[in-house]
Amino acid sequence: MSRLSLIRRAPGRTRTRTRARTPVALAVPALLAVAFLLLPLVGILARTSWGEAGTHLTSPGVVEALELSLLVSFWALALSLILGVPLAWLLARVDFPGKAFVRSLVLLPMVLPPTVGGVALLLAFGRRGLLGPWLEDTFGITLPFHTSGAVVAATFVAMPFLVISLEGALGGLRPTYEETAASLGASPVRVFATVTLPMVAPGLLAGAALTWARALGEFGATITFAGNLPGTTQTLPLQVYLLLQSSPEAATSVSLLLLAIAMAVLIALRGRWTGTPRDTADAANRRRKQTTSPDDDPTAGADAAPTAPTAPTASLAPLAPLALGKRGGPTTVEERWALHADVTGFTRLTLDAEPGTTIAVVGPNGAGKTTLLRALLGLTPRAHAELRLGALDVTGLPPHRRGVAWVPQDGALFPHLSALSNTAYGLRAHGATRAEARRTAQLWLDRLGVGHLAHRKPAQVSGGQAQRVALARALATSPRLLLLDEPLAALDQTTRARVRHTLRSHLEGFGGVCLMVTHDPVEAVSLADRVLVLDEGRVVQDAPPADVTRHPRSPWVARMLGRNAWPGTATADGLAPTDGGLLVVADPLPPGTRALAIIAPEAVSVHRDRPSGSPRNVWPGTVREITSSGSRLRVLITSEQAPDLVAEITPQAAVELGLADGVPVWTSVKATEATVVAG
Repeated sequence: MSRLSLIRRAPGRTRTRTRARTPVALAVPALLAVAFLLLPLVGILARTSWGEAGTHLTSPGVVEALELSLLVSFWALALSLILGVPLAWLLARVDFPGKAFVRSLVLLPMVLPPTVGGVALLLAFGRRGLLGPWLEDTFGITLPFHTSGAVVAATFVAMPFLVISLEGALGGLRPTYEETAASLGASPVRVFATVTLPMVAPGLLAGAALTWARALGEFGATITFAGNLPGTTQTLPLQVYLLLQSSPEAATSVSLLLLAIAMAVLIALRGRWTGTPRDTADAANRRRKQTTSPDDDPTAGADAAPTAPTAPTASLAPLAPLALGKRGGPTTVEERWALHADVTGFTRLTLDAEPGTTIAVVGPNGAGKTTLLRALLGLTPRAHAELRLGALDVTGLPPHRRGVAWVPQDGALFPHLSALSNTAYGLRAHGATRAEARRTAQLWLDRLGVGHLAHRKPAQVSGGQAQRVALARALATSPRLLLLDEPLAALDQTTRARVRHTLRSHLEGFGGVCLMVTHDPVEAVSLADRVLVLDEGRVVQDAPPADVTRHPRSPWVARMLGRNAWPGTATADGLAPTDGGLLVVADPLPPGTRALAIIAPEAVSVHRDRPSGSPRNVWPGTVREITSSGSRLRVLITSEQAPDLVAEITPQAAVELGLADGVPVWTSVKATEATVVAG
């Protein structure tokens, strides 16, 4: 037996992953490239007079140049932040004519020879340049051969590093966070300052560090535009240039200092050149895999097991809506907000609802459900909503002034804020004091059973807890319209049932209208007063859940409910399905009517031989798939004489019939068991 076999069979041994062998044709050039980059650095280290390095670095000229370099580099960083941060946001978030040209301008100083950049600055801001005379005559500012000129030159060559790094970080940040903040009442400036910047902090810090390091080492543009005046524009790189002519050993020591500073910056960044937004995508994925058992989730805790006192009776009672007083503080009011919306564009419909109504919006992917919500928020060009809430026409208002709160599918809790600060965010945006906002936020968290999590970050709570916090955050602002985009989709079945119960109890006391996108028939039936069925942006059905359940008018809804759905054309006897065949029904529609036949799976009988007796609809077929559905089995049967059909039978019946994939069978449906509705 080989040694490899022994290793494989040895108990308790783990299998190690074999590393792929690097091709020699790639390894050799790569090593040469590393040597090429490393040798100049080794040359500086080898030629440095270590015994005299201290004397060289503390000489008056070097100290003066270092102080000036620090002054220039920090001013350049400040200017880059003031000008570059808005520019990066514009490039990352706004589409405008000439965007590619503007981005090229940003990149230009990085590829332009520094001396050419200095000449360009001289022709723009020099005494005989385009703006130089005007600056001197109007403000008395002379940039060339002045410290301010060195700052301008350093900013010109260094700012692109900040813009590119921050733009990359902004591009990696999902807009959902900013849109959710706007729906909570935060203005664009507030959103940028309190949500966007904190979440792209790694990219901003990386860009700032690179910008400062590049400004500290700037040489060509500075000497061309600002000159080389000791104490005025002679920065440390220029000092190295002069020392090379008079004292090469001192030049090497100063070069080593600049090298050490640059390496320190790069090591501190640890390769994060573009930064990483502090997104909760990974944390959300982890939460989705968690259960609500305290044994399985010791850090987050179970949704139903609070570790601190809460208000259990209040959490199940209808809530009086909270509004903001003159100072933004919470006051209890009995305002009611009806909804009227005329939506045009990809999604086209007219929607009216009384206060306290919950509408479940369902339909296949691409039906326009999320587009509808975003149109009501004013966040999409695909559709436009003429929106009236109560007596207020909010059509022309920006998202943060509409009073429309949005809870996206993943909750979009701000990862840098605690649950309490997340919940208080909208109240603060509406002008509440910090103490008032936190007090009200704690009240809402307690009412939804997550008050004990107030000081935890979103990554430290489970999926069900995060959804409750997101719901508390939306309800705390007393919105006129509440939009929920698949709020329970990311939860496991146990957590979903618990959160569904909590949500239902709170929607009973909501004074506005709630629209909830869902793919779960249980949610639609248990939470909604009406079900709005969309398909390709059009309304297919708008009715109470019971009517939609009994008489679905959409194949997608019928299949969502577990029914067989055959679209086709009505005949004198029943329906001619689009996929072929004939279905006989007891109550046919007028011939020629576009119709949809609904057949419950339990109404389909399965036989091994052709059945005899009363069934009017009999087709031969083949078993293609058998799946479990609770205590019963669902059998998919295909046929050349009829569309695919799903039958629901008991496991015992499947054994008696000897059903398996590929087994030929016969199916039958009584005419009275098939329902046809106009499509």
